[in-house]
Amino acid sequence: MKKLITVLAAIALTLTATAANPIIKNLGENKYLIEAGERTMVVNAAQGGKIISFQCQGKEVLSLSTFPESFGSTFWTSPQKEWNWPPVPEFDKQAYTVEMTDESLVLTSNLSAKQKYRIRKEFSVNTKNNSIDVTYSIINQSDETRKVAPWEITRVPNSGIVFFDAPLQQITPSNLMLFQSAHGVSWYQIDVAQQNRKINADGKGWLAYLNNGLLMVKAFQDLNPSQFAPEEAEIQVYVNRGKTYVELESQGAYTELKPGDSLSWTVHWYLIPCQKNNISKTVLKKVKKIIK
Repeated sequence: MKKLITVLAAIALTLTATAANPIIKNLGENKYLIEAGERTMVVNAAQGGKIISFQCQGKEVLSLSTFPESFGSTFWTSPQKEWNWPPVPEFDKQAYTVEMTDESLVLTSNLSAKQKYRIRKEFSVNTKNNSIDVTYSIINQSDETRKVAPWEITRVPNSGIVFFDAPLQQITPSNLMLFQSAHGVSWYQIDVAQQNRKINADGKGWLAYLNNGLLMVKAFQDLNPSQFAPEEAEIQVYVNRGKTYVELESQGAYTELKPGDSLSWTVHWYLIPCQKNNISKTVLKKVKKIIK
């Protein structure tokens, strides 16, 4: 019992210390740093406003691949069937304009020639819940009423464990990835196959990843299935073929926007050291505590 109390106290100390003295600064070459204690996030305004690094104590959690559509964290509009592939260039690859203050970094995309949306990303440090917050806005600049949902896509290496709060039987398609159940959550030890695979799930407003001594948790608005965009879901996991990268995807509510209207959706990013390499009860309790 004494050992367990010591472990819990150490984790709690880590969580409260990492958000101290938030810093936002220009690194040059269109790259910007958001720093909260031992955690740092780097955004590239010239490269689709992507998050290209997320570190704790100098250790990286994101994929650093140099291939297109295989690194960092990006943002798309949902449902995908409205633009198919490749991603909308104004949102995913082109440069964003930048506004920077001591409290936030705001990036704004060009207007999409086809979709008539503009994307806004605001980055800030939340010292109350120890997260780096990313608030995405979709602005309807067309002359018609539209429906759309926000969609964050975060690429990580093809290793580690992905987990979230959803029953195994509600993960679809079933048996495409070897998900297992433990302590009330579903988890997947990332494996390798020569095919692209993707699952959908109705979670509880958070998605986590454990790898390389780090625990990353992303928290967002919990949805019910009636709020999903057509043929989409609150949580999605995509595994690229071979040992390349994995996408951790989350979506917000499918929302009607009149001309000139916008929606906003916030994702809270957490990152803490974690030497566990499995889904333990203690880790899950701390995950659920910090996202409340």
